[in-house]
Amino acid sequence: MENSADHTAFVHTGKVLLIYTGGTIGMGCNPRTKALEPLDFRYLVENMPEFQYLQTTIDTYLFDPPVDSSDMTPSLWAELVRIISRNYYMYDGFVILHGTDTMAFTASALSFMLENLTKPVILTGSQLPIGQLRTDGKENLVTSIELASAHHPDGRAMVPEVCIFFGGQLLRGNRSTKQSADGFNAFATFNYPVLCHAGVNFVFHDHHILTPDYSMGMKPHTAMDPHVIVMSLFPGIQECFLRHVFEAPELRAVVMRTFGSGNAPQSPWLIRLLREASERGVTIVNISQCVSGAVEMNRYDTGLQLKDAGVVSGYDSTVESAVTKLMYLQARFDDYHTIRDYMNRSICGEISL
Repeated sequence: MENSADHTAFVHTGKVLLIYTGGTIGMGCNPRTKALEPLDFRYLVENMPEFQYLQTTIDTYLFDPPVDSSDMTPSLWAELVRIISRNYYMYDGFVILHGTDTMAFTASALSFMLENLTKPVILTGSQLPIGQLRTDGKENLVTSIELASAHHPDGRAMVPEVCIFFGGQLLRGNRSTKQSADGFNAFATFNYPVLCHAGVNFVFHDHHILTPDYSMGMKPHTAMDPHVIVMSLFPGIQECFLRHVFEAPELRAVVMRTFGSGNAPQSPWLIRLLREASERGVTIVNISQCVSGAVEMNRYDTGLQLKDAGVVSGYDSTVESAVTKLMYLQARFDDYHTIRDYMNRSICGEISL
């Protein structure tokens, strides 16, 4: 039931804040070098005739200089959180223009850092610069703005989540993975349904969309602890290299990409390294190298050995979500038992239990 604390969340402002961090969408081709380089994004926005047909007011915030998504960092995620938090009640939603390479990491991180989000935060970009004839940028940008302003009759946002919009599909951010380096359908959520299909009409799938607690406000978090490493297993992996990783005193967590449903080589040295690291407080999360499906450590003996060594199931988490969730939890909690407990919970729809 709505109470007096809810009213600000339901006020429809008719405004969307467009945050440009960088990425291909705002690039242009240097006529001399033929290389892509950042353009004045304000000029592009002002000269997009599509904008005059939108039923919402658009304000812009530009990162200066723009950030190549390969250079995205937790401190820049924190800056995005601060921008959204400062402007939270002034806008119906937020659209973040971002390079595609690390977009899924940023979307996952923001989903944890913006606790109890009640408004849309939609990340988008393009595979071709917005000034090129065949660009996918205009469609992605205009539709993202429409989705960020979409609301129920009572003013509640249609999709109060951190999302990625690309190629006609609105996806949960912390379930998203970049699946193509050059296709317009660059992102997919292999283990979760699409939140909205954008065709001639918007088709929202309400039963897949998160429902926040409207009796509480959005709680921003800016601290992230990046003492995490991602490790992929493969046939022939060597003890001498892994030992240096697991014995690093700064290490707090490992995202271990295993085979199939969570299996690993039955090498005594590997189990020993995992057990020793786990016993000294390193959180080791088991996720599958497969793009779809989930870890089930009780299915095979190799998985049971990992469980006995203290490895935690990552269920059907993406790499991006597991890494950023650990960063978020490590910044909040010193006790590794608490961190492991939260890794077995769905905080904001990032895993299926």
